[in-house]
Amino acid sequence: QVQPVESGGGSVQIGGSLRLSCKAPASSNCIGWFRQTPGNEREGVATIYGSASTDYGDSVKGRSTISADIAKNTVYLQMDNLKPEDSAMYYCAVPDLPWVSASRCSTRAVTTFENRGRGTQVTVSP
Repeated sequence: QVQPVESGGGSVQIGGSLRLSCKAPASSNCIGWFRQTPGNEREGVATIYGSASTDYGDSVKGRSTISADIAKNTVYLQMDNLKPEDSAMYYCAVPDLPWVSASRCSTRAVTTFENRGRGTQVTVSP
């Protein structure tokens, strides 16, 4: 099974921006970004279905944009106006099945996304 590969994390100051990248398996029609901090559940950040239909978690809505470059099998997560509470390990994930319905490609359907990468750390500090 080919795992997604994340990149682009790092340390930024409050109000800064980061752009995360995910090289995803070519067969995926649904790709998501999730984040997790120690001791907490995985939280849905953003998902993209078929390269155009998007969904965002409430905590990042209005501050983040997910997009896809189909030719490169790459999904991007642009995060702006970052806050300390955005600090987490960010994972890119896809369903094990190559195709899922749009209703399952959602930040609330965390269990849809079984195949995830190793993650990239985002740290936001004063």
